[in-house]
This record gives sequence, C-alpha cells and structure tokens, in this order.
Amino acid sequence: MKKIKQLPVFLAIMLITSSCFLTKKVIKPSATVTQLSDTLTLRDGSLVYALPRTIFTIKVEFERTIYIPGPYAKYAGELLGLDDVILSEGEEWSVRGVSVSSHEEADPSEFYVIESNTLLQSNVLSLRKEGLILDLNPESSASGKSITDGKEFDINRFRSFDLGSDEYYRVQTDTVYKRVSVDDQFIRIPYIVEQKKKLSEAQLAERAAKRLMDLREGKFLILTGEAKVFPQSEAAISELNKMEKELTELFAGKTFNDTRKFTYSLSPKKETSDNPIIIFRFSEVTGPEEVSSETGTPVALELIPEQKTKDLSVITRTTAEPGVTSTDRIFYRIPDIVNVVVKMGDEQLYSSRKMIYQFGEVLQLPANYIIGK
Repeated sequence: MKKIKQLPVFLAIMLITSSCFLTKKVIKPSATVTQLSDTLTLRDGSLVYALPRTIFTIKVEFERTIYIPGPYAKYAGELLGLDDVILSEGEEWSVRGVSVSSHEEADPSEFYVIESNTLLQSNVLSLRKEGLILDLNPESSASGKSITDGKEFDINRFRSFDLGSDEYYRVQTDTVYKRVSVDDQFIRIPYIVEQKKKLSEAQLAERAAKRLMDLREGKFLILTGEAKVFPQSEAAISELNKMEKELTELFAGKTFNDTRKFTYSLSPKKETSDNPIIIFRFSEVTGPEEVSSETGTPVALELIPEQKTKDLSVITRTTAEPGVTSTDRIFYRIPDIVNVVVKMGDEQLYSSRKMIYQFGEVLQLPANYIIGK
C-alpha cells in the first residue's frame, strides 16, 4: 500500500524532469563574418584575416652614354682631318630593358573578422594560391617609391688627359748686360739668362699630332714587315694600340657607357584600369624623372582586364535571399587575368599577362565548408 502511494510522486518527478529536458534550448553552432572597421569591437577569440592584393615591381635598366671633349678638339680637322669629334660635354640616355614581376600582400581595405560561438570546422583559411585567403600575419603594405640600384657614375676621374708631349715648355736663351765699375770707369759685361716659356695650346696640339702620325707610321712598318726591329710578342702591338687610342682621344674626345637600374613598386586599383598609370618620365638628356616633372616622355603602365570573373558576382547574388545579408559566410577573392603593357609614348617596352586580385570579384563561401584533400 505504501509503494502504491509513492508511485504518483515518482511519476510527478519524472514528468518535471522530462519537461526540463524538452524545454532546454539547444545551441546551434554559428559563425559571423564582418568586415573590419574602426567602429567594430574585437572580442577575445576573434579571428582576423585579409584578402590578397597584387603588387607590381617594375625594374627598368637604362644605358647612360657620357661624352667628354678632348683638349685639342678644335685642331682635329686642321692637324688630323677629323670632322666628327666631340666639341662639348654631354650625355644621352636610353632604355635597355623592362621587366615586371608581381607578389601578393594583404589588402588593407579588405580585412574581415570571424566570430563563432563554437569550434569553427573549416580549412579554407589554409588556402592561398587557389585565390582565397592570405596568412594571418601578412607583410606590410608596399609603398610607391622608386629605388636606385646602381651606383652614381663619377666622370671627374675620366676628365684628365695626357697631353701627348714630352716637353711642355721651351728654354729661351737671352744675352743681357750688366754695368761694372773698373778704375773709375763703367764697362758692360754680358751674361746669358735662360727662361722657361710654356708651350701654347696650338703648339702642344701640333706636337701631339706629329707623335700620333709617327706612331701610326711605325705600327704600319711593323705590320707590313718593313721595320728593322720586330716585337717579340703581342704585348708591344697592344701597347701601341693603347697609345694610339689615347693620342686620338686628345682630338676626338672620350665616350663612356654606364648602366643604371631603377625599381618602381605600385599597387593598381580596379577603377584606374581605364587610364594608364604613369610610372616615371624619361628624357634622353637627363634620364628618368619624377612623375611630376614637366619634361620628358611619360612611361605608363596600361592594364587591360579580360573580365573573366565579372559574371561570378551575379551567381553569388542569386543564391542569397532578397534583402537578406548572410553573416555565416567567409569572403574570398578570385583574381582576374589582366594584360599588362608598359609604353613610352607610342613605343611598347613590355607586354605580358598577369593575375591581379584587385580586378577580380569578392565571393562568399560557407563558414563551415570543408575542402577535400
């Protein structure tokens, strides 16, 4: 009888317990992805990632030709019959080659924050080259400054010339007299005075031209076998050629070639695809100039996107419900193929095809999507 009375109490306890389990709210796993902004508060345990952007590194190699006139340039035609000689200092620049490379870094305008109430089961954050997400610790943004790789060319050490003369002055002898008193009489006693007189430029040029012609005549006799003494090796002929070159430079002048390399870094924007991006300005007289310079021909980077990803955004919009913004999706970016052309005026210096993330579309992927190995 006592057990029968306890049965309703036991049933009541079971009923209350079961009702608590039935009314207990089950927490579903969810993830919220929000674009990072200055008004967003980061909570402990949040995950921040960035979409990639493409940075171009443009390397340009220049050739600089420097002209230095010889000290006897104005006598070249009169003494040697040379007409095409350097009469004044100058320099010329030319572009030898252009190369364009690219790398990826974090886009500061595309940072996102992932918040989840449970463990996020996804491996999309490990993807990089497939067009998804960069590392969590990306490199800093690149600047658009230009860097000079080559060393400055010092032409002062090439200005000196051996004037090509064994004597640079003449000794002039004069007879002068001095008065001496002898037995209350004055007599004139002669004596010789030597004075050094520097040779004029015309005289030095004449001596250098005569030495050059003698050198050429001697080399001609050696090569034709008419000389009485022959050199024992090629070193003598090489030395004669060197002397002939140095003497000729006294009249024709010197020419030097120098190679300079400049590196430019820039990050293209999608809205600038219709207009060329000026990298620098180039002048054949002064070489590369700043973009703001008023002289020189602009060297521009033209970006022509093929728009292979333009229809992907339509697919993304049709999958979502109208007026509803999904917060449980991870944003990623697929790059677009872009034709890259570097031009100097109407001359094309470089052409290639590159992948540029900024020209692609930002799409969405389920936060718990697992990509198979």
